Amino acid sequence: MANSDKAFLYVNDNGLLTICYPQDNINLTLDEIKAKDCPSDRPVYTVNKSDIPTDRSFRDAWTYTE
Repeated sequence: MANSDKAFLYVNDNGLLTICYPQDNINLTLDEIKAKDCPSDRPVYTVNKSDIPTDRSFRDAWTYTE
């Protein structure tokens, strides 16, 4: 499975859900990308990119429950 098939989710300092999309054109594993690009002081969840809603109308109200 390609890195770009996944996404990282975490709540930022403003209380909003942040989505980080890894790219395929780098030579890092998902864990390495997560360690480099996501905060280490809060939960970060790895999800399938296809599970993220495509309608961004209410994106500031999005939440995530494991």
